[in-house]
Formats: sequence, structure tokens, C-alpha cells
Amino acid sequence: MAEATRLTRAGDLQAATALIQAALAGSAPPRGTPAPPRGNVIDIPARVIPDAQALANGDAAIQAPATATGASTEPLPGAVHAPPAAAQPTGASLRSRLARFAKGLTRRRADPPEAPVPAQPAVTEPAKPGGDSFVEGSHTEAGLTRHYKLYIPPERHGAGLPLVVMLHGCTQHPDDFAAGTGMNEAAREHGFYVLYPAQAQKANPQRCWNWFKHNHQGRGRGEPALLAGMARAVMARHGIDPQRVYVAGLSAGGAMAAILGGAYPDLFAAVGVHSGLPAGAARDLPSALAAMRGAPAGAAGAPDLAGLPGLKDLHGLADLPGLSRLTDLPGLADLEGGEATVSVDAEATVPGPVPPTIVFHGDQDHTVHPCNGERAITACAEGAATHTERGRSHGGRAYTRRVWRNAAGQVRAEHWNVHGAGHAWSGGRPAGSYTDAAGPDATDAMLQFFRAHRLRRAD
Repeated sequence: MAEATRLTRAGDLQAATALIQAALAGSAPPRGTPAPPRGNVIDIPARVIPDAQALANGDAAIQAPATATGASTEPLPGAVHAPPAAAQPTGASLRSRLARFAKGLTRRRADPPEAPVPAQPAVTEPAKPGGDSFVEGSHTEAGLTRHYKLYIPPERHGAGLPLVVMLHGCTQHPDDFAAGTGMNEAAREHGFYVLYPAQAQKANPQRCWNWFKHNHQGRGRGEPALLAGMARAVMARHGIDPQRVYVAGLSAGGAMAAILGGAYPDLFAAVGVHSGLPAGAARDLPSALAAMRGAPAGAAGAPDLAGLPGLKDLHGLADLPGLSRLTDLPGLADLEGGEATVSVDAEATVPGPVPPTIVFHGDQDHTVHPCNGERAITACAEGAATHTERGRSHGGRAYTRRVWRNAAGQVRAEHWNVHGAGHAWSGGRPAGSYTDAAGPDATDAMLQFFRAHRLRRAD
């Protein structure tokens, strides 16, 4: 058995098999079996073969050690599993095991060499010369750090391009949101950058943007300050046209987009809110739940938290009433720092009106009541709608589109009420979550709206 082990480790499976078969038959081992030429490599995982004494003592099953392609934790074909130590094998059972082992060696010898495992590409790829790319990064501001992904369009589009900031909804992430909205494909065709900030699960268990927490609703503080700073950093690094920077989002991302538009009208030329809520709709979790159900901001009768399941998991969702800090809750001492108290800096004064806003909302949305879409328009619309049209998308959904213009005839707001649609990106791709392929294309409509607006130059 020791000689069979040596031959196997040397790669001479044929000789090892013949030796074991001879032992089983009770004959002398074959002589003169040629060794493989030096330098030959059999591309199969090597195995450690125990000697006969180890088998007789009931040692553990044969394990496959690490190979050039990585460690294997699964048993390989032909691996021998010994019985528990309490069951001492007889000569017949030992002979049976050797026979199975020899059969396994023969089968492995006949198998074709395994293909090498391809190297995994780096998560962060440099921009391709002349082509587009989707790269990772991170940004720290206002005591917070968040990762992001950035779509960089092909160089053929030139320099000084627009930037669209896309804020995902709860449970989503940048790749998912990009796939569902098709925004990268539109950016490749039309030539603009797309920034996808990623909410951290440590900041919110469901990866929602904290639009309903009072310390994440103002200029120069919390997540709005972080997201605005992230956009500015990308603008500086890639030479973005400062007059053409836009922000859009879905659900919690749409609510945060509305907050960013109100807090940074000097940065964002226009805003897109899909299935979201207006800025200031809530200040804590009870008022957020009430707003999502359609109650006006500050309405009394907010739902009682005591009866909600999983209350212990709500520490990342809101400042609970009566708690000055989130870390006052039991077991939350390790919650990410810097979010409970962030001082407002010199940017606290908002220099200008709310940017023009386009809203998409399904009238069968049971997660965020459709009235929130109407309220998001109110912040920037003036008077009654100046234009109303009704139509049907290619996917069959009916919709009503209303447009508001100011006295100068400039479009200030646009509202798409998608009939029969729920809580999903209208016209989205099935590759992403929370999408409704049957609805009118929200990506295309928002981009057309954005192209009609530029930030005014400062005098």
C-alpha cells in the first residue's frame, strides 16, 4: 500500500492501479512499469492515500488537498469513506475497499484533464480606452462613507457631459438598479455619466435611504450632504458640465431625490421622483408609515410601533420617539457613528427655488400611496396644469400625463399617472427588481425632461 501511495503521488496512476489489483488477486506486483517522463503534469486534483494500517484503524475519509486551482471541500469521485472507528474492518471488507479505490483510480485516469479555473476579473475596472466602463468607488463626507458605481460613457461623446445621479430603492443596489432602469444603455447612446450611490446595510437594514430621519433631510448634513459631495467629486474628476447635473430615484431613492432637489437647487438642474414621497413628508418612522399610507405630513394618528413585528430590527430606520440617540437602544452601541448627530455647516442657506421635477407613480401602488406623487409636484408646480394628455404605452398600460409651465412658458413640472401599475419602475427591464415592463418608459421620459433643463449660471 505504501508503494501504491508513492506511485499515486508521483502521478503514475496506471502503476498504482496495477499494484493494487495484483494485491487483491494475491499475485506478485508487476515489475518494470515505466515511470512517467519528468515534467508531465496530470491536471486532476491530487489525493492523500492512507496506508493499509490507517484504513484498518478506521481513520477519517480521504480528503482532497488544495490544488493549483484552489481548495476543494467536496468529496471527489472514487473517494474512500472509512466506517466509524468502532467498526473494525475485516480482511474481506478491506479487500472490498481496495477494489473500490482501484476502480476510482481507473475512472479518474480515464477522465479528461480538468480545465483550469479562469481568473476572476477585478471588481473595479479602469476605463477602457475609447470605450465605456462601469467602475466602483467610495466617498466620505459629513462623517459618512458610501460606495458607488459610476458609468463612464464612450470617449466618442467628448468632454463636458451631463451627470445623472440614480438613487436605488430599498433592498436594491447599483447593479440591480442599473439593470432594471436601463440607464446605462441610454447613457451609452446619448453620452452622459450615471452615478449610482449605494446605501450601506449598516446604515439601514433594508438599504433604504433615510429620507424619513430628520437628520438626513437638510443641506450640509447627513446623507444629503454625502450624496451632494459625492456628485461634486465625480464632477471634478471627470469634467462634468455643472449646468447639467440631475438626480432621480425610486421609492426611498425617489424621496431622497426630492430632498436633494430642495436642499441643493444650486447643484441639480432637475429632479425625477418615481414612486416616492415629497421632501418633508415625515420626520420619524411613525410619520413615515403614515405618509406612505397617504396621510398628510404631520398628521395625527400615526401607527403604534408597539405592535409591529421585528421592532428590534428598526434601529436603522428611524429615530424612535423619546430617544435622543439611536445608540440608546439596547445592543446598538456599535451602530455606525456620525449619523445620529451631524452639525449643519455653512451651506445651510438654500440659494434658490426647488428645481423642475418630473414624477412617475402607479395608481395601484400599495407601498407608497399615489397621493405622494401629487404632493411631490406641488413643491415646484405653479397653478393648474397647462397640458394634459392620455395615452397607452407599447406594453398596454394607460397613463395620464400632465405638464405645468410657468409664466414664461418654461416647463416646471411633469406628472405621469400610470394606470394599473404598482410599486415599480415604469417601462423597466425584467433584469432588475421592482420593474414594470408594461408601463411607459420612465427612463426615456425623465431623460427628455432633463435635457430641457440647465442650471442657470451664477452672475
